[in-house]
Amino acid sequence: MVNRNKQKKHPSRKKSGKQVSFDFKLSVIDEINNGRISVNYAAKKYNLSRSTIQYWMQKLSNYGSKAKHVNKDMEIKKLKERNEALEFIKEFQQDMIVEFEKITGEELSKKFLPGHLANEIQRKKKKLTK
Repeated sequence: MVNRNKQKKHPSRKKSGKQVSFDFKLSVIDEINNGRISVNYAAKKYNLSRSTIQYWMQKLSNYGSKAKHVNKDMEIKKLKERNEALEFIKEFQQDMIVEFEKITGEELSKKFLPGHLANEIQRKKKKLTK
């Protein structure tokens, strides 16, 4: 018996491509954007098509710039916090120098510190004596 209405059943199409991680895609794009490798070389090196890499670049280009912007904001925040900590340490050290100079009666800050720091210490001394 011959089935006249033979229809070819197409199974659902499966992806034949590799599944790669998001970080891998970003690293490949980063290598290309930084000029370390070309798109052609990346395609050969990672066994990918150029069109796949170009697609990733198109889709993920905004992500990279947003991530850099966020990283810069975080870096600025960390630097501000570090600056505040260093200012605190500087103030503490200056207070200690002022106390040391009061006790010893010698003004060593003028001899051993740069002029602007020695001047700051002298101003602190004047504030404390008022």
